[in-house]
Amino acid sequence: MARARKVIVTCAVTGSIHTPSMSPHLPVSPQEIAEAAIGAAQAGASVVHLHARDPVDGRPTQDPALFAQFLPAIMQACDVVINITTGGAATMTIEERLQPALRFAPEVASLNMGSMNFGLYPMLARYPELRHDWERSYLEGSVDRIFKNTFQDIERILTSCSRNGTRFEIECYDIGHLYTAAHFLERGVLQAPLFIQGVFGILGGIGAHPEDVAHMKRTADRLFGDDYVFSVLGAGRNQMPVATQSLLMGGHARVGLEDSLWDAPGQLARSNAQQVQRIRALVESLSLEVATPDETRQLLKLKGR
Repeated sequence: MARARKVIVTCAVTGSIHTPSMSPHLPVSPQEIAEAAIGAAQAGASVVHLHARDPVDGRPTQDPALFAQFLPAIMQACDVVINITTGGAATMTIEERLQPALRFAPEVASLNMGSMNFGLYPMLARYPELRHDWERSYLEGSVDRIFKNTFQDIERILTSCSRNGTRFEIECYDIGHLYTAAHFLERGVLQAPLFIQGVFGILGGIGAHPEDVAHMKRTADRLFGDDYVFSVLGAGRNQMPVATQSLLMGGHARVGLEDSLWDAPGQLARSNAQQVQRIRALVESLSLEVATPDETRQLLKLKGR
């Protein structure tokens, strides 16, 4: 009997998109982030994608001192692959965004493949009451804010992190981002296999229609052939439908409270682990298997812990 295909499940524990007022279940303090990441790993995630937040008001931060408060606890408790953001937030400089990945040299770091409009302001209509002053201005400001990732920025992140043996979660919010990744692969700045994370449903990027997902996969197949691993994340209510389509197309999936606060229509997810459990059940219902951290390391050719 043929062995079941292994599926990499990434859990994005807490990010810069959702603000603390939107869900009481969003981890904010270092202890909460550590507990959430460990819970996700125990539920079956083989990769945890990590941001940090100011424990006082939940503001996104790339302060390495805060990462240092939760990374050791996660690594001591489980063998999960650590993935540190270099995206941070669109309001940060490249210097700020790079600090944690350079200091901690993780197995994986995330990297956005292009500058883009990143429209968060529609959330204001759904969440009129916000707890902290920075949350409203952060969302309102996205109507006139560009998330800057120039070719120079991308190359700087790739070359500086690669010196530490870090590989990349290549976040592609549109088809052009795949071509940018192909450009850096052709130049030898990126090394195969690429871990392509298609991002669907963010205002300013590609939509979450099944044809959008299929188009992203077809284009990646043509550009990279066997030299890449395809994964997806769907924003908000698109999380599980997009993940399901990826599994059916032979791909992998990312879930977590960074990408969606919801478990069902009108029902907030209580934890990252809950979302991992849901995608794991889906994986296993398709006669597939969730990859272990070591199997993930092998698939992505990571350096190990």
